[in-house]
Amino acid sequence: MKAFVEFVVRSVATRPEAVEVEESEQAGLRVFRIRVAPEDVGRVIGRQGQVIQAMRTILRAVAARRGERVQVELAQEQAS
Repeated sequence: MKAFVEFVVRSVATRPEAVEVEESEQAGLRVFRIRVAPEDVGRVIGRQGQVIQAMRTILRAVAARRGERVQVELAQEQAS
């Protein structure tokens, strides 16, 4: 699932080298934290949240088939 998240986010980002995806597990919940460059936050969210919502929907469907729960969080890197 992490590879899927990285692929989608890098595909829409203007700075794919700045994309970082961190995966962690918290009380039976798999959490994906996505960090992107400040100028890519809007692109990852998409118009009216469509891109990130579609990604969340797909991940939840895959996780449900595996009997897992998943959450996707988006953060921006600090501007340097």
